[in-house]
Amino acid sequence: MKQLLIIGAGPYGLALAAYAKHHGMDFLLAGRPMEFWHRHMPRGMYLRSGADWHLDPLAIHTFSAYLAEKKLNAEQVNPIPVGVFQEYAAWFQEKYNLRPEPDFVLELRKIDGGFEAHLQSGGRVAANVVAALGFGFFKNIPDELAKKIPAGRYSHTCDTVDFDFLRGRSCLIIGGRQSAYESAALINENGGREIHISHRHAAPQFAPSDWSWTRDPVRATAQNPGWFRRLSITEQEAIRQRFWAEGRLKLEPWLGPRIAKSNIHLWPNTSLVDCTVLPDDRMRAGLDNGASFDIDHIILATGYRVDMRRVSYLSTESILPRLHIVDGYPVLDESFQSNLAGLFFTGLPATRDFGPFFGFVVGSTVTAKIIIDRIMATA
Repeated sequence: MKQLLIIGAGPYGLALAAYAKHHGMDFLLAGRPMEFWHRHMPRGMYLRSGADWHLDPLAIHTFSAYLAEKKLNAEQVNPIPVGVFQEYAAWFQEKYNLRPEPDFVLELRKIDGGFEAHLQSGGRVAANVVAALGFGFFKNIPDELAKKIPAGRYSHTCDTVDFDFLRGRSCLIIGGRQSAYESAALINENGGREIHISHRHAAPQFAPSDWSWTRDPVRATAQNPGWFRRLSITEQEAIRQRFWAEGRLKLEPWLGPRIAKSNIHLWPNTSLVDCTVLPDDRMRAGLDNGASFDIDHIILATGYRVDMRRVSYLSTESILPRLHIVDGYPVLDESFQSNLAGLFFTGLPATRDFGPFFGFVVGSTVTAKIIIDRIMATA
């Protein structure tokens, strides 16, 4: 029986594997490296984080160290192209000689003394488990919205990363965050004809986001993992609102000139009310302000919502019915462990108990230390 199975080779999985390897732990890292980043983030996208967000719990092979080795400075990659961070992640793997097993967990079962994972390759692994879940399981497609759109005529932003199919065509993007506006810019730059953006709130302002304030709460978690959960509901909500305002009420200034185009139409404070297929197979979209226009496709920039029932490999009788869940999130202790001893969760599922920072790269290094230290202490 291995000490640890890490399911997922994204930022959290890689950070966990590096720290486990540093401590000589017997582990298996299952998944394709940075798969969500490669398959569900569009080419040409920029990150909103700074050079201080990295993957190394030991703070050696940081993103800044990668830039230094490549003879680059932070300003040369500001904003950070998604491809550059992907290259950093590959460099990080090489530095720690991490070799993820490109296999997928089909089913996870609770057994005496731990868990057994059934792999797509046919293999089985018995171990403690960290589910390093990314965003993929949790894309949010509101039912009331999907019912208004003809079947097969919409896609979520995480499934819309190659915009060639929209060359010479028109689309409506529903959503008002950075991903919606950046998608509009990329579609236009890839030959889109007309792009409409509709969202229920006022237009965000173009202003630099400042994530520097997240360093202190993340460090606080390293020193006192339970501090966030011990705040009052009001205090927790204030932190969530600050995080939300930074990421949702602002658009990066470098995006402004790319959006200010005659064929990009902004419809703030609106909602889709109907969408019908026309005789020429295009669609006519109608908004609640009375506006209507013809389009070929709809993109839902509707974000993500945690619901552990969507994690396919947890659906066995020995896991999901026994897992304590509140509002879709697993209930975690101060070491990211669920009520099922030996089963840990990172990323978005951890944000209810640890704060919104832990859905992003910034929380990966602290999470790795807390989980691995806990497993080693109880081994």
